[in-house]
Amino acid sequence: MTTTAQSRPGAAPPTAADGLASTNPTIAAYDNKARIKAIIGSSSGNLVEWYDFYAYAFTAIYFKDVFFPGADPTVQLINTAAVFAIGFLMRPIGGWLFGRVADRYGRKTSMLISVMMMCAGSLVIAILPTYAQIGIFAPILLLFARMAQGLSVGGEYGTSATYMSEVALKGKRGFYGSFQYVTLIGGQLLASLVVVLVTLSLDDKAMTAWGWRIPFLIGAAAAVVALYLRRSLHETSTAETRTSREAGSMASIWRNHRRAFLTVLGYTAGGSLIFYTFTTYMQKYLVNTTHMDKKTANLVMTAVLFTYMVAQPFFGMFADKFGRKTAMLLFGASTTLLTVPLLHAIAGAQNPFLAYALITAALLCVSFYTSISGLVKAEMFPAEVRALGVGLSYAIANALFGGSAEFVALTFKEAGFETTFYWYVTAMCAVAFLVSLQMPDSRRSGYLQGDGTA
Repeated sequence: MTTTAQSRPGAAPPTAADGLASTNPTIAAYDNKARIKAIIGSSSGNLVEWYDFYAYAFTAIYFKDVFFPGADPTVQLINTAAVFAIGFLMRPIGGWLFGRVADRYGRKTSMLISVMMMCAGSLVIAILPTYAQIGIFAPILLLFARMAQGLSVGGEYGTSATYMSEVALKGKRGFYGSFQYVTLIGGQLLASLVVVLVTLSLDDKAMTAWGWRIPFLIGAAAAVVALYLRRSLHETSTAETRTSREAGSMASIWRNHRRAFLTVLGYTAGGSLIFYTFTTYMQKYLVNTTHMDKKTANLVMTAVLFTYMVAQPFFGMFADKFGRKTAMLLFGASTTLLTVPLLHAIAGAQNPFLAYALITAALLCVSFYTSISGLVKAEMFPAEVRALGVGLSYAIANALFGGSAEFVALTFKEAGFETTFYWYVTAMCAVAFLVSLQMPDSRRSGYLQGDGTA
């Protein structure tokens, strides 16, 4: 077993920047321009990954007849939604697989494979023959393409979060790390914008026949650009950590960093749940509960998501100044106290400007978490298991709580207990607050190893 300062029980964990300065002179010598270039290169792939992942959700209404022919449109949408859900279920596998690759073979290698897999998935969907042409093989191949995309996006989070935290300048890691969610939200917005532009250019008949393929072709092409940008990235891990016996080992995480792993699970559960509640589910909430027309709801959510995206770097700077623990406690406390009243208020908000203000207020509370989400996880694991620890713990919690948010909300609503969902979200945010109390102050320690010493 390796006994470096990073992994030795009882040792105070160094900061990410200190570790890089001592083990990776190339990264330690980066100037601001080079660091910004590295962040752009890594986050470009993140944007493409999320664009491709959500392009499916925004175009499903047009290709449901193509792959799932039948008389009942509801059944068709359920089938397309089930294929979408497969992407969430594949995330934990992707988090494990790509986390292991990143820790054993390098962050750059993992990010290159991830974006290539997403490119392949989008390209397959774009050129996939229809049910009328190849029968049952059409939906089967669609399922496999979504599984590949789910694996890819499941591995993207942990590796990109690790890379950004390692390349960022000490004292500004919150600011740099915030661009992970800038590009994540940006990917959703870009997918929505592309679909809107395509639908404005084509009539419904053309959209159903072939127009829905255009966003996937654009996604595949964008992935090639991201691949080019990522090829120029410097590797942030070292030969020493990659060849360690502990590198990419789940057994090592469970044996030596179990507390860190469970901590990430704890606050990611609440963070993912409330993120998906006020982003992807909120559009349906505005239509079904607030009784807003679809076009207005789409406009409101587009404005909300843009504001939310722009806010991330400012919350990252807040965390740099006042500490990651302070930001996480503010996230847990504010969402625990405000989720129920905000959801009640949104339900009665007939004015779209009021709805925008209320949803934005909720997401600004969530921004205390999302702006530093990857960073606070990356600081909790040593370099040899960092990508695996971050990626797998995030993917499990995200699949269980984030991916199920819409299903749980709609189930409660159908049963006549819609407000129970409000309290469910509140309870998970309270868990995130309690877990955040266990975090060390990032200004005095580097990352929480999970051995009780930090």
